[in-house]
Formats: sequence, C-alpha cells, structure tokens
Amino acid sequence: MTNGFLRTSATFAVCCFAAAPNLVAQQAKHHTLRATADSVVVGYYDASTKPALRIRSGDTVTIETLGVGSGEMLEAAGVPRAQIEPLKFEIAAKDPKARGHYLTGPIYVEGAEPGDVLEVDIRDIRLVHDYSYNGMGNNGVLADLFADRPADRKRRIIPLDRKTMTAPFAPGVVVPLQPFFGSMGVAPPASAGRISSSPPGYHAGNLDNKELTAGAKLYIPVHVAGALFQVGDGHAAQADGEADQTGLETSLTGDFRFTVRKDVKLTWPMAETKTHFITMGLDPDINRAIRLAATETIDFLMRHVPGMTRENAYMLMSVGIDLRITQLVDGTKGAHAMIPKSLFTGARR
Repeated sequence: MTNGFLRTSATFAVCCFAAAPNLVAQQAKHHTLRATADSVVVGYYDASTKPALRIRSGDTVTIETLGVGSGEMLEAAGVPRAQIEPLKFEIAAKDPKARGHYLTGPIYVEGAEPGDVLEVDIRDIRLVHDYSYNGMGNNGVLADLFADRPADRKRRIIPLDRKTMTAPFAPGVVVPLQPFFGSMGVAPPASAGRISSSPPGYHAGNLDNKELTAGAKLYIPVHVAGALFQVGDGHAAQADGEADQTGLETSLTGDFRFTVRKDVKLTWPMAETKTHFITMGLDPDINRAIRLAATETIDFLMRHVPGMTRENAYMLMSVGIDLRITQLVDGTKGAHAMIPKSLFTGARR
C-alpha cells in the first residue's frame, strides 16, 4: 500500500498510518528533555504555557517524567527520602498548592496547526525506580466501602523487579509489568483556558489506556499552534478500569517520535498498536463513553473498509471487536474499542 493515512485498495485493504514522507523532517534530530523546575508543570494543560522544547516534525525526543505522588506523600508511605527525586520537594517548596500530575513539557512541534493531527510514536519506555505507589483515591469505584480505613492501609509501596519485569504484590501473587504513560496530551484551544490534567478529553491527556505501551502510536487532534505536547503519570502496570484510582504509579523515561499529520482529520484521539486499531470514547457518563467508542468504531469501519455499511459495521463490532472500559475514576470516564488488524485478511501493507 502506498504511504498515506487509511488508504484502501479496490480489493480489500484497511488502514495504514504510514507517515506521509513530505511531512517528516528531512534531517530528523534527537533531543533530550529532562524533568526540571523549568520543564515540569503540575496538574494542567494550558495553551499559554511556555514551551520547554521546540522540535521539528519527525524529530525524536527522550523525555524524563516524574511519577504521581508528592515527595512528602511517598516519604510518608515508606520510601526513603534519598530514593525520591529532589525535584518533587523543590516544586512543593516553590508552590505548596501544586497538586496533580507532574507533566513534562510542553513540546512545541513546528508546523503543527489547529486541525492537524499529532502522531506520537512511543518508541521505548524505561522504569526509573525499583518501587511504585498505589493508593486508594476518593474517586475509586468502591471508595465509600474503604473510606474509614486508616491512611497506612489505603496506600502501599510495591517493589518493582526490573530484571523479571514483575511486581511481587503479595505471597504467591505477582503482577507482570507493562509500563505506559497515563497522560499524554496536547494543549486545548486557548479559549478553554487552563484545564485540569485529571479528566481526559479531545486533547487526550489522562487517558490511562494500558494499551499505549512501547510500540504503540497515539493520534491526537491539534488545537493550537505547535500542539504543545505534555507527558507524565507513569505506570509500571495498571488494569482496565483502574478501580482504586491508581495503578503501579512510578517515574518513567520514554523515547518518542513526533510527526505532524496534515493528511489526517480526527475529532477524538485514536491509537494503533502492532495488532489493533483503537477508537476511544470519553464522557462523565460511562454509558455515553461506551456509546461514543462504539459509534467512532462504526465510522472508522465505514470510512476505511470498501463497501462496509453501517449495519454490517455494527454487526462486525458485536462479533469481532472488543469494547472495553479504560478507566472509571478520572471524572471523565473512558471506553475504548480494540479493532484487530487480523480481521482484515485482504489487507495489503
């Protein structure tokens, strides 16, 4: 299949997210963005935030991030102070009211304009620490049943084994690690002002989608010049739903490639892995979130599978496409549909 977004053949071909060559920088450069007081914002996305880095389309960036949890909170949970990033204490001293996700950025991608799509290629993700944090939040699905528990029973430090990529959770219970960034997003329109990093939205943000591991790509609609990408909220692992409001929260370092896609038009974020296309639905009501993910899936199939009718797309979704709950705890709830590439046996690449 020729390069281009979601091209089809006269026989039967499905989506191909190959980047249009004229949109990729001729001589891509590699950058490193470290987590510093000048490159980390806490708890928001905002079009007025000063960029921490400017890059060209096609460039790659190694990005350091800080995991959820203030230095004070981690220390109270049992992490020795020497094992906590000093920057967390520095941020708290500078702004004691700062709350929320630590987000590294923004990254200004030259050429990105409203109406474009930013392709975020997640090339690698690495654990920084040998520990993670899990704590019961007030928005957990069973928060009312555990509200009376003392603080030391509502939070835990869980070790991470980077050699075996597992977390020994309890005697006889081992959690496999699957690192991913819970929050990857761009700035909302300037008219939206500063928005909390907690709920996800059309800017992506706190999607908490565990499928967005190394090798995946996230496609985000651009709303302001430069896109202004931010990333954080690292998880060593998390289950769909994120029931108690946290996963294995930890600091991560990632390698990314950013490409401006002027040949793509999206209203909502979308993703791709080696095996699936992923449509998403986001709404405070989980039923509406599921409905949106489902209708996005039908639209996707009708656009890119020749001859697909709305009725057949609905049937195909019922027999071959999994609808999943992404998360239930971020105010705006998430659902996503896993569209197997293996369904499309006539596809050519």
